[in-house]
Amino acid sequence: MAQQNLSARQSALVGVTLFSMFFGAGNLILPPLLGFQAGEATVPAALGFLVAAIGLPVLGIVVVALAGTVRDLAARVHPLFARIFVAAVYLAIGPCLAIPRTSSTAFEMLAPLLPAHIPIETASIVFSVAFFAVAYVLAMHPGRLTNLLGRITGPALIALIVAVTGAALLSPVPEVGPAVAPYTDGAAVQGFLVGYQTMDLLASLTFGLVIATNIREMGVTDPAGLTREISRAGVVAGVLMALIYCGLAFVGVGARTIAPDATNGAAILTASATAHFGTVGTVVVAAIFLLACLNVCTGLISCCGTYFADELPRVSYRACAVAFAVFSCVLSNFGLDTILAFSVPLLGAMYPVAIVLVLMGLAHGLSDRYRLMWPSVVAVTAVVSVSDALRAAFAPTLWLPIDALPLAGLDLAWVVPALCAALISYLVSRSLNARAAA
Repeated sequence: MAQQNLSARQSALVGVTLFSMFFGAGNLILPPLLGFQAGEATVPAALGFLVAAIGLPVLGIVVVALAGTVRDLAARVHPLFARIFVAAVYLAIGPCLAIPRTSSTAFEMLAPLLPAHIPIETASIVFSVAFFAVAYVLAMHPGRLTNLLGRITGPALIALIVAVTGAALLSPVPEVGPAVAPYTDGAAVQGFLVGYQTMDLLASLTFGLVIATNIREMGVTDPAGLTREISRAGVVAGVLMALIYCGLAFVGVGARTIAPDATNGAAILTASATAHFGTVGTVVVAAIFLLACLNVCTGLISCCGTYFADELPRVSYRACAVAFAVFSCVLSNFGLDTILAFSVPLLGAMYPVAIVLVLMGLAHGLSDRYRLMWPSVVAVTAVVSVSDALRAAFAPTLWLPIDALPLAGLDLAWVVPALCAALISYLVSRSLNARAAA
């Protein structure tokens, strides 16, 4: 008889594993910068950030668990859309963006610790090769990620973060300054939009596959049990991330007096840790980034390799993992700034579609009953978000008709068209159902 539930200890391990797969460089950099810039508006900005960076990803984990796979969820729109969208998600969170970013970010934190006579370009190449070699070896056993991430590297990462944030929390309460751009107006909305950059909603649509593999190896094989345990893992990971995000945002609030000229979250964390621990603090922050980036890189290679090996039966998991590691290694050497510049329009195009899929998946009883809602709402959302993203990438000053839409000034032009598409498709579907019944 199949095991129905994991023990409390096993559930905690799976939750820490999922946290480790989520928690990468962006998750470390963004909250301190938010607190640093938001100042007196940190609370509403942080609430908006938590909704996008934790609420949506946890809902994504639950919705995919209920649907079966992300392919099953997206297929409710159309089978062809499912193939295209899911492949795009895996490529975005994998070799085209997130995986190369892990190596580039980790190296930028280690670079200040290198001897001055070592050429940065050479060191970057050597580091990226070693980094991806280690990640590839770890990813060769995706079913054992719980033992590695849940028992060793995940807890080590949490301990290091607690040391840095704890020192800031135990220090005298700093004087909180006024908010600066972009948090001077609509701080909660700006926090929500910054949450896009964690990429965790897209990741949540894919991580369920690897987490399900780990849970099956622990003995839970029935669908209801898998759904329940994946959902529990999402909640555990969400709670851990919320606590750490709030602590990191507080570090940012207090860093204005320590590093008033800081321009990114990495510099803020380094300045705070160095102020409290001296040179050891710089080493601790570098270790935090290295662990976080290696954890996420390993998880991403694993889940992307698993997906494409299933999609391409003639290509083995090992071959997919090698290809992703090598491609990401090459791309990472173009530099973090290049990768981040590419990420903003890409995420602007994909995130609204992912949000709509998750919300409709939660309301699947209504969405499935009126089938026109799935294709119409997703299509309208995609047209608006992709148009806005293409404009941001190639012609930032170009005026588009979507600029006249409500909420366009907040970069949420897709919201009202999506709601209108849902209402119209609901009314049309009801009319068609009534005619069919007559």
